[in-house]
Amino acid sequence: MDLFAVHYSYDDRTEDRDAIRTPHIEYLDALVDRGTLFAYGRYADELDPGALFIYRADSADAVEALVAGDPYVVAGLVPGHSVRAWPARGTWPALVAGSD
Repeated sequence: MDLFAVHYSYDDRTEDRDAIRTPHIEYLDALVDRGTLFAYGRYADELDPGALFIYRADSADAVEALVAGDPYVVAGLVPGHSVRAWPARGTWPALVAGSD
């Protein structure tokens, strides 16, 4: 299994996202519990709004399928996203990529 970095781009529909934040978080936490998602969160700075997710999966297509199930994506509240293979180095990525 490989690591993938997923970036969401958000627009100005913050209130719409806030309205379904709970199902969004529940969905992501379920992926964490399965060992598929290792870290996620929105950016806390004033630059372009969005979020970063670190997935562990067999392929980018598998990650795309998980992204497609996110309530934010289902509701059309993520106007753009990218999925990129991330051959990360260091202690934490090595542990995550090597765990089964």
